Amino acid sequence: MFDDLERDITTIRLSKWGSVSESHGPSVWLVYDDAEKPVSAIREFLIDFVAQGNSSSSVRSYAYALLRWWRWLRAIGVEWNKATPAEGRDLVLWLLAAEKERNHRRTKSASTAGTINPVTRKRYLDDNYAARTIRHSNAVIRAFYQYWIDDRQQGPLVNPIPLDRGRGRPYAHHNPLDPHRPEGRLRYNPKLPKQLPREIPDERWRELFGALGSDRDRALLSLVVSNGARSEEVLMLRMVDLDWGDQLIRVVRKGTRAEQWLPASPESFVWLRIYVAGLGQQPAPNERLWQTRRRRDRGDGLRQQPLTYDALRKVLTRANDKLGTNWTMHDLRHTAAMRMIRDENLSARDVQTVLGHAHLSTTANIYLIEDEANVIQRVRQHYAERERDVPLAPVADLAEGYDAADMGVLFGDTWT
Repeated sequence: MFDDLERDITTIRLSKWGSVSESHGPSVWLVYDDAEKPVSAIREFLIDFVAQGNSSSSVRSYAYALLRWWRWLRAIGVEWNKATPAEGRDLVLWLLAAEKERNHRRTKSASTAGTINPVTRKRYLDDNYAARTIRHSNAVIRAFYQYWIDDRQQGPLVNPIPLDRGRGRPYAHHNPLDPHRPEGRLRYNPKLPKQLPREIPDERWRELFGALGSDRDRALLSLVVSNGARSEEVLMLRMVDLDWGDQLIRVVRKGTRAEQWLPASPESFVWLRIYVAGLGQQPAPNERLWQTRRRRDRGDGLRQQPLTYDALRKVLTRANDKLGTNWTMHDLRHTAAMRMIRDENLSARDVQTVLGHAHLSTTANIYLIEDEANVIQRVRQHYAERERDVPLAPVADLAEGYDAADMGVLFGDTWT
Protein backbone atom coordinates (compact mmCIF):
# COMPACT_ATOMS: atom_id res chain seq x y z
CA MET A 1 0.00 0.00 0.00
CA PHE A 2 2.96 2.30 0.54
CA ASP A 3 3.95 2.19 -3.14
CA ASP A 4 0.63 3.77 -4.23
CA LEU A 5 1.93 7.24 -3.33
CA GLU A 6 3.33 9.16 -6.29
CA ARG A 7 5.49 12.29 -6.11
CA ASP A 8 6.85 14.56 -8.78
CA ILE A 9 10.50 14.15 -7.79
CA THR A 10 11.65 16.60 -10.49
CA THR A 11 10.28 19.49 -8.42
CA ILE A 12 11.94 18.48 -5.13
CA ARG A 13 14.96 20.47 -3.97
CA LEU A 14 16.87 19.69 -0.79
CA SER A 15 17.64 22.58 1.53
CA LYS A 16 20.95 23.22 3.29
CA TRP A 17 19.33 22.35 6.61
CA GLY A 18 21.65 20.96 9.28
CA SER A 19 25.31 19.96 9.20
CA VAL A 20 27.79 17.27 10.19
CA SER A 21 30.48 18.27 12.67
CA GLU A 22 33.00 16.63 14.96
CA SER A 23 31.98 15.94 18.54
CA HIS A 24 33.87 15.43 21.77
CA GLY A 25 31.36 12.85 23.02
CA PRO A 26 31.20 9.09 22.45
CA SER A 27 30.43 9.60 18.75
CA VAL A 28 33.23 11.50 17.03
CA TRP A 29 30.77 12.83 14.40
CA LEU A 30 27.20 14.03 14.85
CA VAL A 31 24.39 15.51 12.78
CA TYR A 32 23.27 18.94 14.00
CA ASP A 33 20.06 20.77 13.20
CA ASP A 34 19.77 24.46 12.31
CA ALA A 35 19.77 25.35 16.01
CA GLU A 36 23.19 23.62 16.27
CA LYS A 37 21.74 20.89 18.48
CA PRO A 38 22.46 17.19 17.82
CA VAL A 39 19.62 15.25 16.22
CA SER A 40 18.87 12.89 19.11
CA ALA A 41 17.69 9.88 17.07
CA ILE A 42 20.82 9.96 14.92
CA ARG A 43 23.07 10.64 17.88
CA GLU A 44 21.87 7.55 19.74
CA PHE A 45 22.32 5.38 16.64
CA LEU A 46 25.85 6.70 15.96
CA ILE A 47 26.91 6.08 19.57
CA ASP A 48 25.81 2.47 19.20
CA PHE A 49 27.62 2.35 15.84
CA VAL A 50 30.84 3.53 17.50
CA ALA A 51 30.44 0.96 20.29
CA GLN A 52 30.47 -1.77 17.63
CA GLY A 53 34.08 -0.83 16.83
CA ASN A 54 33.53 1.17 13.65
CA SER A 55 36.16 3.72 12.62
CA SER A 56 35.87 7.49 12.69
CA SER A 57 35.73 7.65 8.89
CA SER A 58 32.80 5.20 8.86
CA VAL A 59 30.94 7.25 11.47
CA ARG A 60 31.47 10.39 9.38
CA SER A 61 30.22 8.62 6.26
CA TYR A 62 27.08 7.39 8.05
CA ALA A 63 26.43 10.84 9.48
CA TYR A 64 26.45 12.48 6.04
CA ALA A 65 24.13 9.81 4.60
CA LEU A 66 21.67 10.37 7.45
CA LEU A 67 21.90 14.14 7.04
CA ARG A 68 20.85 13.72 3.40
CA TRP A 69 17.97 11.48 4.52
CA TRP A 70 16.82 14.09 7.06
CA ARG A 71 16.94 16.82 4.41
CA TRP A 72 14.92 14.60 2.09
CA LEU A 73 12.25 13.97 4.73
CA ARG A 74 12.02 17.69 5.45
CA ALA A 75 11.66 18.43 1.72
CA ILE A 76 8.70 16.04 1.38
CA GLY A 77 7.17 16.83 4.79
CA VAL A 78 7.47 13.41 6.48
CA GLU A 79 8.60 12.74 10.06
CA TRP A 80 11.50 10.32 10.38
CA ASN A 81 9.48 7.81 12.38
CA LYS A 82 6.60 7.92 9.88
CA ALA A 83 8.68 7.09 6.80
CA THR A 84 7.60 4.15 4.62
CA PRO A 85 9.12 2.29 1.65
CA ALA A 86 7.51 4.93 -0.59
CA GLU A 87 9.89 7.54 0.86
CA GLY A 88 12.87 5.20 0.46
CA ARG A 89 11.92 4.40 -3.13
CA ASP A 90 11.43 8.07 -4.04
CA LEU A 91 14.77 9.05 -2.54
CA VAL A 92 16.47 6.50 -4.82
CA LEU A 93 14.57 7.85 -7.82
CA TRP A 94 15.58 11.38 -6.86
CA LEU A 95 19.25 10.43 -6.43
CA LEU A 96 19.21 8.75 -9.85
CA ALA A 97 17.93 11.95 -11.47
CA ALA A 98 19.44 14.76 -9.38
CA GLU A 99 22.87 16.34 -9.43
CA LYS A 100 25.13 16.06 -6.41
CA GLU A 101 25.07 18.79 -3.83
CA ARG A 102 28.26 20.83 -4.09
CA ASN A 103 29.54 23.52 -1.73
CA HIS A 104 31.19 25.27 -4.67
CA ARG A 105 30.43 25.25 -8.35
CA ARG A 106 32.86 23.50 -10.67
CA THR A 107 35.41 25.84 -12.22
CA LYS A 108 38.51 24.14 -13.56
CA SER A 109 36.82 20.72 -13.82
CA ALA A 110 33.63 21.93 -15.47
CA SER A 111 34.89 21.15 -18.98
CA THR A 112 36.05 17.62 -18.12
CA ALA A 113 33.23 16.40 -15.84
CA GLY A 114 31.88 13.10 -17.16
CA THR A 115 34.37 12.91 -20.06
CA ILE A 116 37.10 10.35 -20.78
CA ASN A 117 40.72 11.30 -20.17
CA PRO A 118 42.66 10.58 -23.39
CA VAL A 119 45.83 9.55 -21.49
CA THR A 120 44.47 7.34 -18.72
CA ARG A 121 41.26 6.31 -20.58
CA LYS A 122 39.43 6.82 -17.29
CA ARG A 123 36.19 8.74 -16.90
CA TYR A 124 36.23 11.94 -14.87
CA LEU A 125 33.65 12.16 -12.11
CA ASP A 126 30.44 13.86 -13.14
CA ASP A 127 27.77 15.61 -11.08
CA ASN A 128 25.46 12.59 -10.80
CA TYR A 129 25.16 10.26 -7.84
CA ALA A 130 27.01 7.02 -8.51
CA ALA A 131 25.39 3.63 -7.99
CA ARG A 132 27.77 2.92 -5.10
CA THR A 133 26.70 6.15 -3.39
CA ILE A 134 23.02 5.21 -3.66
CA ARG A 135 23.66 1.69 -2.40
CA HIS A 136 25.64 3.06 0.55
CA SER A 137 22.81 5.49 1.32
CA ASN A 138 20.31 2.60 1.33
CA ALA A 139 22.51 0.50 3.61
CA VAL A 140 22.92 3.35 6.12
CA ILE A 141 19.21 4.20 6.22
CA ARG A 142 18.23 0.55 6.61
CA ALA A 143 20.76 0.05 9.44
CA PHE A 144 19.45 3.17 11.20
CA TYR A 145 15.84 1.96 11.11
CA GLN A 146 16.75 -1.60 12.04
CA TYR A 147 18.40 -0.19 15.14
CA TRP A 148 15.20 1.54 16.19
CA ILE A 149 12.85 -1.30 15.18
CA ASP A 150 14.83 -4.34 16.41
CA ASP A 151 17.22 -3.10 19.08
CA ARG A 152 15.14 -0.35 20.68
CA GLN A 153 11.78 -1.92 19.80
CA GLN A 154 10.21 1.48 19.39
CA GLY A 155 9.85 4.26 16.87
CA PRO A 156 8.83 3.44 13.27
CA LEU A 157 6.72 0.45 12.30
CA VAL A 158 8.40 -0.32 8.98
CA ASN A 159 11.82 0.06 7.43
CA PRO A 160 11.77 2.47 4.46
CA ILE A 161 14.50 0.42 2.75
CA PRO A 162 12.91 -3.04 2.46
CA LEU A 163 14.42 -6.31 1.33
CA ASP A 164 13.57 -7.74 -2.06
CA ARG A 165 11.99 -11.03 -1.04
CA GLY A 166 10.17 -11.73 -4.29
CA ARG A 167 13.00 -12.77 -6.59
CA GLY A 168 13.21 -16.52 -6.30
CA ARG A 169 15.00 -18.72 -3.80
CA PRO A 170 17.34 -16.87 -1.38
CA TYR A 171 21.05 -17.41 -2.13
CA ALA A 172 20.21 -19.25 -5.37
CA HIS A 173 23.43 -18.00 -6.97
CA HIS A 174 25.53 -17.80 -3.82
CA ASN A 175 29.28 -18.27 -4.25
CA PRO A 176 30.29 -21.12 -1.91
CA LEU A 177 33.55 -19.30 -1.16
CA ASP A 178 31.62 -16.37 0.34
CA PRO A 179 29.85 -16.40 3.71
CA HIS A 180 26.07 -16.06 3.69
CA ARG A 181 24.99 -12.50 4.33
CA PRO A 182 22.44 -12.03 7.11
CA GLU A 183 20.08 -10.20 4.74
CA GLY A 184 18.98 -10.47 1.15
CA ARG A 185 19.22 -7.89 -1.60
CA LEU A 186 17.80 -4.45 -0.88
CA ARG A 187 14.84 -3.79 -3.14
CA TYR A 188 15.87 -0.38 -4.44
CA ASN A 189 19.60 -0.98 -4.88
CA PRO A 190 20.82 -0.03 -8.37
CA LYS A 191 23.07 -2.52 -10.09
CA LEU A 192 26.81 -1.90 -10.00
CA PRO A 193 28.59 -1.76 -13.35
CA LYS A 194 31.42 -4.27 -13.70
CA GLN A 195 34.70 -2.39 -13.56
CA LEU A 196 38.13 -3.61 -14.61
CA PRO A 197 41.18 -2.89 -12.43
CA ARG A 198 42.56 0.59 -13.14
CA GLU A 199 46.23 -0.21 -13.58
CA ILE A 200 48.82 2.49 -14.28
CA PRO A 201 51.22 1.32 -17.03
CA ASP A 202 54.90 1.37 -16.08
CA GLU A 203 55.76 4.32 -18.34
CA ARG A 204 52.84 6.33 -16.96
CA TRP A 205 53.87 5.49 -13.43
CA ARG A 206 57.36 6.86 -14.12
CA GLU A 207 55.79 10.07 -15.45
CA LEU A 208 53.58 10.38 -12.37
CA PHE A 209 56.49 9.73 -10.01
CA GLY A 210 58.57 12.37 -11.80
CA ALA A 211 55.77 14.93 -11.41
CA LEU A 212 55.72 14.64 -7.60
CA GLY A 213 57.04 17.66 -5.79
CA SER A 214 58.63 16.33 -2.58
CA ASP A 215 60.46 13.37 -1.07
CA ARG A 216 57.47 12.81 1.22
CA ASP A 217 55.17 12.32 -1.76
CA ARG A 218 57.66 10.04 -3.51
CA ALA A 219 58.07 7.90 -0.39
CA LEU A 220 54.32 7.65 0.24
CA LEU A 221 53.28 6.78 -3.32
CA SER A 222 56.13 4.32 -3.84
CA LEU A 223 54.99 2.50 -0.67
CA VAL A 224 51.43 2.20 -1.96
CA VAL A 225 52.41 1.06 -5.44
CA SER A 226 54.70 -1.62 -3.97
CA ASN A 227 52.17 -3.38 -1.70
CA GLY A 228 48.73 -1.95 -2.48
CA ALA A 229 47.97 -0.68 1.03
CA ARG A 230 44.92 1.57 1.22
CA SER A 231 45.39 5.32 1.60
CA GLU A 232 43.73 5.32 5.03
CA GLU A 233 46.06 2.55 6.20
CA VAL A 234 49.23 4.26 4.97
CA LEU A 235 48.29 7.70 6.32
CA MET A 236 47.99 6.28 9.86
CA LEU A 237 51.56 4.94 9.90
CA ARG A 238 53.74 5.91 12.87
CA MET A 239 57.50 5.69 13.20
CA VAL A 240 57.08 2.58 15.37
CA ASP A 241 55.26 0.92 12.45
CA LEU A 242 58.42 0.83 10.32
CA ASP A 243 60.75 -2.16 10.39
CA TRP A 244 63.83 -0.77 8.66
CA GLY A 245 65.81 -4.01 8.81
CA ASP A 246 63.23 -6.30 7.18
CA GLN A 247 61.65 -3.47 5.17
CA LEU A 248 58.15 -3.98 6.55
CA ILE A 249 55.36 -1.58 7.46
CA ARG A 250 52.61 -2.28 9.99
CA VAL A 251 49.11 -1.19 8.98
CA VAL A 252 45.73 -1.34 10.68
CA ARG A 253 43.39 -2.99 8.21
CA LYS A 254 40.24 -1.22 7.13
CA GLY A 255 37.14 -3.00 8.41
CA THR A 256 38.71 -5.63 10.67
CA ARG A 257 41.03 -3.08 12.39
CA ALA A 258 43.58 -5.91 12.65
CA GLU A 259 47.29 -5.09 12.63
CA GLN A 260 49.30 -6.59 9.79
CA TRP A 261 52.92 -6.34 8.69
CA LEU A 262 53.32 -5.80 4.95
CA PRO A 263 56.49 -6.00 2.85
CA ALA A 264 57.51 -2.91 0.90
CA SER A 265 59.93 -2.51 -1.97
CA PRO A 266 63.59 -1.57 -1.33
CA GLU A 267 63.06 1.52 -3.48
CA SER A 268 60.23 2.76 -1.27
CA PHE A 269 62.40 2.37 1.85
CA VAL A 270 65.15 4.37 0.17
CA TRP A 271 62.70 7.23 -0.33
CA LEU A 272 61.46 6.76 3.23
CA ARG A 273 64.98 7.26 4.58
CA ILE A 274 65.43 10.36 2.42
CA TYR A 275 62.11 11.76 3.63
CA VAL A 276 62.74 11.11 7.33
CA ALA A 277 66.28 12.54 7.07
CA GLY A 278 64.87 15.69 5.52
CA LEU A 279 62.51 16.29 8.43
CA GLY A 280 65.37 17.51 10.57
CA GLN A 281 63.85 16.27 13.81
CA GLN A 282 62.69 12.68 13.56
CA PRO A 283 59.10 12.12 14.76
CA ALA A 284 58.60 10.35 18.09
CA PRO A 285 57.93 6.59 17.90
CA ASN A 286 54.15 6.98 18.29
CA GLU A 287 53.90 10.14 16.23
CA ARG A 288 52.34 10.03 12.78
CA LEU A 289 54.93 9.51 10.03
CA TRP A 290 53.48 11.70 7.29
CA GLN A 291 53.55 15.40 8.13
CA THR A 292 52.45 18.52 6.28
CA ARG A 293 55.23 20.49 4.62
CA ARG A 294 53.96 23.76 6.08
CA ARG A 295 53.55 24.50 9.76
CA ARG A 296 50.17 25.40 11.21
CA ASP A 297 48.91 26.49 14.60
CA ARG A 298 46.10 24.23 15.85
CA GLY A 299 46.17 25.59 19.37
CA ASP A 300 49.46 23.94 20.36
CA GLY A 301 51.87 26.33 18.67
CA LEU A 302 53.26 26.55 15.17
CA ARG A 303 54.12 23.03 14.07
CA GLN A 304 53.72 20.51 11.28
CA GLN A 305 50.43 18.62 11.29
CA PRO A 306 49.59 15.02 10.31
CA LEU A 307 48.84 14.65 6.61
CA THR A 308 45.11 14.19 5.89
CA TYR A 309 43.40 12.34 3.07
CA ASP A 310 42.23 15.63 1.53
CA ALA A 311 45.80 16.92 1.51
CA LEU A 312 46.97 13.66 -0.08
CA ARG A 313 44.37 14.10 -2.83
CA LYS A 314 45.80 17.56 -3.50
CA VAL A 315 49.21 15.94 -4.03
CA LEU A 316 47.79 13.86 -6.87
CA THR A 317 45.75 16.79 -8.18
CA ARG A 318 48.90 18.86 -8.66
CA ALA A 319 50.67 15.98 -10.43
CA ASN A 320 47.63 15.27 -12.62
CA ASP A 321 47.44 18.94 -13.62
CA LYS A 322 51.03 18.75 -14.87
CA LEU A 323 50.45 15.56 -16.85
CA GLY A 324 46.88 16.04 -18.04
CA THR A 325 45.81 12.84 -16.27
CA ASN A 326 43.28 11.80 -13.62
CA TRP A 327 45.05 9.09 -11.61
CA THR A 328 43.86 8.38 -8.05
CA MET A 329 45.37 6.72 -5.00
CA HIS A 330 43.18 3.67 -5.57
CA ASP A 331 44.74 3.28 -9.02
CA LEU A 332 48.06 2.69 -7.24
CA ARG A 333 46.46 -0.13 -5.24
CA HIS A 334 45.11 -1.69 -8.45
CA THR A 335 48.55 -1.34 -10.04
CA ALA A 336 50.28 -3.13 -7.16
CA ALA A 337 47.68 -5.91 -7.26
CA MET A 338 48.02 -6.50 -11.00
CA ARG A 339 51.81 -6.56 -10.77
CA MET A 340 51.64 -9.20 -8.04
CA ILE A 341 48.98 -11.25 -9.87
CA ARG A 342 51.25 -11.53 -12.93
CA ASP A 343 54.20 -12.80 -10.86
CA GLU A 344 54.37 -16.58 -11.18
CA ASN A 345 56.10 -16.77 -7.77
CA LEU A 346 53.03 -15.35 -5.99
CA SER A 347 49.77 -17.24 -5.53
CA ALA A 348 46.29 -15.70 -5.43
CA ARG A 349 46.30 -16.43 -1.68
CA ASP A 350 49.50 -14.39 -1.31
CA VAL A 351 47.92 -11.45 -3.12
CA GLN A 352 44.75 -11.74 -1.03
CA THR A 353 46.79 -11.58 2.18
CA VAL A 354 48.83 -8.54 1.10
CA LEU A 355 45.76 -6.65 -0.13
CA GLY A 356 43.82 -7.44 3.05
CA HIS A 357 40.78 -8.99 1.36
CA ALA A 358 38.62 -11.00 3.74
CA HIS A 359 37.74 -13.54 1.05
CA LEU A 360 39.74 -15.05 -1.79
CA SER A 361 36.74 -14.57 -4.09
CA THR A 362 37.14 -10.79 -3.77
CA THR A 363 40.69 -10.99 -5.09
CA ALA A 364 39.69 -13.41 -7.83
CA ASN A 365 36.64 -11.45 -9.01
CA ILE A 366 38.55 -8.17 -9.27
CA TYR A 367 42.07 -9.08 -10.32
CA LEU A 368 42.10 -12.62 -11.76
CA ILE A 369 40.95 -11.41 -15.16
CA GLU A 370 42.40 -11.54 -18.62
CA ASP A 371 44.69 -8.57 -19.16
CA GLU A 372 42.87 -6.26 -21.59
CA ALA A 373 46.11 -5.00 -23.16
CA ASN A 374 47.27 -8.57 -23.81
CA VAL A 375 43.92 -9.46 -25.34
CA ILE A 376 44.12 -6.49 -27.72
CA GLN A 377 47.66 -7.44 -28.71
CA ARG A 378 46.67 -11.06 -29.44
CA VAL A 379 43.66 -9.99 -31.50
CA ARG A 380 45.86 -7.65 -33.54
CA GLN A 381 48.24 -10.54 -34.13
CA HIS A 382 45.24 -12.60 -35.24
CA TYR A 383 44.31 -9.90 -37.78
CA ALA A 384 47.88 -9.82 -39.12
CA GLU A 385 48.03 -13.59 -39.49
CA ARG A 386 44.67 -13.69 -41.25
CA GLU A 387 45.80 -11.00 -43.66
CA ARG A 388 49.00 -12.96 -44.41
CA ASP A 389 47.46 -16.43 -44.73
CA VAL A 390 44.08 -15.58 -46.24
CA PRO A 391 44.33 -12.78 -48.82
CA LEU A 392 41.32 -10.65 -49.49
CA ALA A 393 39.09 -12.04 -52.24
CA PRO A 394 39.39 -10.10 -55.50
CA VAL A 395 36.49 -7.98 -56.54
CA ALA A 396 35.62 -8.52 -60.18
CA ASP A 397 33.62 -5.40 -60.90
CA LEU A 398 34.43 -1.87 -59.82
CA ALA A 399 31.38 0.12 -58.81
CA GLU A 400 30.79 3.36 -60.60
CA GLY A 401 32.57 6.31 -59.03
CA TYR A 402 35.63 4.43 -57.72
CA ASP A 403 39.10 4.80 -59.19
CA ALA A 404 40.93 1.55 -59.99
CA ALA A 405 44.32 3.01 -58.99
CA ASP A 406 42.99 3.97 -55.56
CA MET A 407 41.55 0.52 -55.03
CA GLY A 408 44.91 -0.98 -55.96
CA VAL A 409 46.58 1.06 -53.20
CA LEU A 410 44.05 -0.20 -50.66
CA PHE A 411 43.96 -3.87 -51.63
CA GLY A 412 47.34 -4.40 -53.36
CA ASP A 413 47.76 -7.48 -55.51
CA THR A 414 44.35 -8.84 -54.51
CA TRP A 415 42.66 -6.25 -56.70
CA THR A 416 42.07 -7.30 -60.32
